[in-house]
This record gives sequence, structure tokens and C-alpha cells, in this order.
Amino acid sequence: MGRIGWISAGLIVSAAAVFGELADKLAPPPDHPAIEYFNYLKRPARDPVAQLSAKIEHGTLQLAFAPGKGYLPSLLENLHVPIESQMAVFSKTSLQAERIEPANPRTIFFNDTVAVAWVRGGFIEMAALDPEQGVIFYTLQQQFQEKPQLLRRDDCLRCHIADETLGVPGMMARSRYTAPDGMPKLLLGGFATDHRSPMEERWGGWYVTAKSGPPRHLGNTMVTGDDPPPAGETRYPESLEGKFDTAGYLSPYSDIVALLVFNHQIRMTDLIIRMGWEARAAPAGDLREAARELVDYLLFVEEAPLGGKIQGTSGFAAKFAAEGPADSQGRSLRQFDLDKRLMRYPCSYMIYSPAFDSLPSAARTAIYQRMWQVLSGEDQSARYARLSRADRRAIAEILRATKPGLPAYFRP
Repeated sequence: MGRIGWISAGLIVSAAAVFGELADKLAPPPDHPAIEYFNYLKRPARDPVAQLSAKIEHGTLQLAFAPGKGYLPSLLENLHVPIESQMAVFSKTSLQAERIEPANPRTIFFNDTVAVAWVRGGFIEMAALDPEQGVIFYTLQQQFQEKPQLLRRDDCLRCHIADETLGVPGMMARSRYTAPDGMPKLLLGGFATDHRSPMEERWGGWYVTAKSGPPRHLGNTMVTGDDPPPAGETRYPESLEGKFDTAGYLSPYSDIVALLVFNHQIRMTDLIIRMGWEARAAPAGDLREAARELVDYLLFVEEAPLGGKIQGTSGFAAKFAAEGPADSQGRSLRQFDLDKRLMRYPCSYMIYSPAFDSLPSAARTAIYQRMWQVLSGEDQSARYARLSRADRRAIAEILRATKPGLPAYFRP
């Protein structure tokens, strides 16, 4: 196991889990017999970083070491993580807090199953989604080695099992008022954010590049006094050039669309992990309430308005949308709206993730049943009024064409 760990991607995380949000009860502990998160021999990790580490160990793959950038470009390439996904965090809120400041931000890159973080002068952090175990954490030093070691870091769980992660090894995004030296203004409070969060609460301590976006958010803002800054129109740099010396960084962007997708994805990931743990730990348990919460988030039921037309700068939106899968009409759950809402068809692309497919059958059954109650119109609650009949029909048709294993009742 020695070479074989989801970093809180520039986020501040609470210290330890007390209560999860699903069913208002504790999550199963990591050492539960049905989970055994720490039993590497019986349940070896199957996340993308663990798979890459095995290839390095067996000599079937070598990571290239580039001057000035170390293993970062090669690591991203081999994990299929796009450079266009880069986000930059200038608040001192990670394992490498002492290195982070507005002049030397920490960058985060991600795809559906892996997040990779790096700060100039430091090491690489990785967070990978195992199909059953949840998020697993790793680090990689930026010094050349014949066989670079992707070291699992279970000590990260001291922060990464928390209320905000639903009591399982997971992720959370924090928005903090941040001083010019990168220190969070803790007395001013902060926000744990996802796609339900008002734009005015998002991205404190993060750089945001865009051609257009919502009129107000906390990104790019530094607080000099002891009071929150007055509300004002947000200005968007199209590039990070001029904010700091970008030499050595892989991209001059911290793309607004990538930030929006990441805000959605982290809680979706935690909900899937928690559902899986609940179903494995209590096979005869009632999963209906857990399924209701997961499906509401999956279908963007409480998504906050964007507040303005969104246009990014890095090319992330086009790259993300092109990944499909698409139906015969070219429709995909990865296509964006970016005018009134994030996605054109409001159903999370994370339904295609290995973690979703690895859910126990009872969990998937409960989720699909709840989805069909909403998509078919059986549930006429005002809560679902934002999902138009056209939205529901399109989502069902796309899933029929692109999602293997869909229950027969989804058929027309």
C-alpha cells in the first residue's frame, strides 16, 4: 500500500464530523465492517490515482518531470484532467497554507473523479473518488524520482470527514473574506458553498476570470478592515496576468465556468458516497429520504439563479460539454445553459460516474424510483415547478439513450 489519498481544493474545512445531513443521524464510521476504509489489503483502493500508482510501480508507465513544473503536467495528462479546469485560490486554507498568498495562489485542476492541487514551491495534492470507499487523499513531492511515490494521506480525514461532507470522506467548498496577505478573516465568518448558494456568497479567497458573469460575488476581493466589503459591482479580469507573476503556472485563468461546475460537483460527490455507505451499512434500511435529498440535488431543484449571463475565458466550457455522452439528437447532460441556470438539461452528469454505478442495487433502485416520480410528473409538488415539462421529457429521453441499466419504467 505504501505508494498509495481529495484535497479540499483551496477550501477551509471543519475539524471533525458530528452529524451528517442525511436522515439527521451519524454516518457509518469508516471502519464499519461494510466499509473498511482503512483496510487496504481487503479493500484496496480502485480510484484513478491508485490505478496510476500501480502502473508506475509495475514499470508500465513513467511520469515525465519538466523543469519548473515538475510532475504536474504529466500527472494531469495521465489522469485525464484538463488544464482548462484550473482554478486559483489565494486564501491560506490548505496543507500548504504557509506558501499561499495572492501573489502565489494555489491552483486546482479537476475532472469528474480526481482533483489535483499545486502551489508554486510546494508539493502536489490529489483527491480521488473511489467507486465504493469515497474520496481518498494523496500527495506527490516535486523532486525527481525513478518511481515517483503517490502517497496515501489518511491523516487528511481529520478535516475531510465533517458535517459539511455529510460525515463521509469527501469535499466541501468554502468562501472566506480574505486579507491582502491571504489570511482568512475568520471573525467575519464564511460560507460553505454549492450550487444552491447565492452568488453573493461564493468564491471569497478565490480568483475568478470571466468575460461576463453575475454582478456580485466575493471572488477577487481582499478585505483590509474588520468589516465585510460593501456590496458593489464585480469586475472580471479575463486573465490572471497582472494579478501575480504567472510564470510556472500552467494557465493564466481561474475560469468562472469551472468554478460553477466544481461548486456543483463536490456536494454531488458527497451525496453519492453517503448514499452508498448508508446502503452498505444497513442493507435493510429505508433509503427513501436519502434518495429524495440526493435526487433533489441531482436535478438542481434548489439551484440559485446565476444572476447574469456567464462566459468563461479558458475554454473549459467547450471541453467539458464535448465529453458527452449524447443522444441521437446531440443532447447531453454536460451541455451548458449559462444564462439562467448552469446546465441546459438540469440533471447531473455525475449520474454516469463509477461511484453512482457502484451503488448497491437497493440505493440505485431508490434513486431511480424517486427520479421517475419527479420526471414523470407523478409528484406535482410546487417544489418541482421549475422543472418544466420540456425539461423532464428531455432528461428522460437523454437518460434512455445514454444511461445503461435504466429501469424499464423509464421507457416511453
